[in-house]
Amino acid sequence: MYGKATNLFQFKLYPLRFTEFDFHPGLLEGIDASGYETATPVQEQVIPAILAGRDIIASAQTGTGKTAAFLLPMIHRILSNHTDGQVGSLIIVPTRELAIQISQHLEGLSYFTNISSIAIYGGNDGQSFVNEKKALQMGADIIVCTPGRMIAHINMNYVNMKGLQFLVLDEADRMLDMGFQEDIARITDALPQERQTLLFSATMPDKIRQLARKILKNPVEVNIAISKPPEKIVQKAFVVFEEQKLPLVKQVLTTTPYRTALIFCSRKQNVKQLARTLQQSKFDVQEMHSDLEQSQREDIMNGFTSGRVPVLIATDILSRGIDIDTIDLVINYDVPHDGEDYVHRIGRTARAEADGVAYTFIGEKEQNKFAEIETLLGKSVDKAPVPAELGPVPPYQPRTRGGRSGGNGPRRNFTPKRR
Repeated sequence: MYGKATNLFQFKLYPLRFTEFDFHPGLLEGIDASGYETATPVQEQVIPAILAGRDIIASAQTGTGKTAAFLLPMIHRILSNHTDGQVGSLIIVPTRELAIQISQHLEGLSYFTNISSIAIYGGNDGQSFVNEKKALQMGADIIVCTPGRMIAHINMNYVNMKGLQFLVLDEADRMLDMGFQEDIARITDALPQERQTLLFSATMPDKIRQLARKILKNPVEVNIAISKPPEKIVQKAFVVFEEQKLPLVKQVLTTTPYRTALIFCSRKQNVKQLARTLQQSKFDVQEMHSDLEQSQREDIMNGFTSGRVPVLIATDILSRGIDIDTIDLVINYDVPHDGEDYVHRIGRTARAEADGVAYTFIGEKEQNKFAEIETLLGKSVDKAPVPAELGPVPPYQPRTRGGRSGGNGPRRNFTPKRR
């Protein structure tokens, strides 16, 4: 049986301030410099359990504050029990983008401390590999890594994890979906048994429960996952023919006020083609997909984060783990594969206290898929009128499982696809 973290704050009637956690003074300076004052619900539940030395299994999506939920108590405990020449904590994540983001978040929070850290992921040059090897041999307080890159180092028989205090698996469900199950097993087998293990996942399918039973010891269970988008996101959908998507996206980008916009396509070929077409039409856009070199990705993300790149067109490589407060417009140029991907995509907007708008373009062959997403959301997404100059549009008539046509919303007997 899993313990329940809610018992730790059974009588709390007010938002918890970070100063109440009695963190290390240097860490509190980093928290203050980062602009944090009160904890989010996942932080309120997870931080005390980690400080108490408990293993964690937490259902929490991006945007709930989960990264700080494990970084803050981990930094505090490493500062309180610092050992030179050892790897103190290993954070395993599914993508290099998330590794970079967590590493940057970590640097900000630990700026006023002597915590050492490094991000280990593929696609870097030879000197980066040398630096990674040194950290794994000589020690670093916190290492953030992707599974494949860590396996490459483990295979060379110089990785020293004898002093490891923490293992964190972030976005565990995505790692299993990406086929990293054997790599994770290989990595955990190379770690000491006496450690504190923290597992975070947006969803809790059986395979995550099975993994938890293997690597966690009497964990506290926390459920903060948000299966539906925040209410402050304005969601609208446009029902169009496929060839109407391009003129529609041009009109949306021309008439909708935004600071930065993120456009999602389901395939990298679509990303490349759309970026090229919009650039030819003098729109200031960049593209993000797996064919780019790592240095190119980092330059583009830096430009997008700083506002120099106002519009970024991307595959689902950016649907999770990218926390940029200034994204106020998300466009699903293609309908996402399922409801979870939809929630993650549109969750890139309306971060922090900001508002945001999410538009989805529904092609005539994508109506059934979007109806399933609406079923998962538990409501119909408003269908916005398409500008008359784009011509006639198809009716929204997704098929039900019985083969009938529907009207303006999803049928009750639609069953969303499961991963």
